[in-house]
Amino acid sequence: MTTLTGVARSFAALLAPHEENPARLVEWITAAREADLPHVHSFARGINQDIDAVTAAITLNHLNGRTEGVNNKTKLLKRQMYGRAGHALLRHRILLG
Repeated sequence: MTTLTGVARSFAALLAPHEENPARLVEWITAAREADLPHVHSFARGINQDIDAVTAAITLNHLNGRTEGVNNKTKLLKRQMYGRAGHALLRHRILLG
């Protein structure tokens, strides 16, 4: 359990964007593979398969939170209006919201 806590905390430290994070990520993947934790091995393998996107996420300051918020609001309106009105009213509510 102590190993899992250490691996999780060291990964959490990578989530703040910083220029040195790609080297730290490689170190973390190595440490995760050395640990005897199968689920962490699977997570590290998934990170390794998409290393370019992960590297961009941990080094760049660009976020897509605003876009995700708009998508969430649109889906919420769509769910609320399901079966009540047509596309025109849904479009109008989205544009006014």
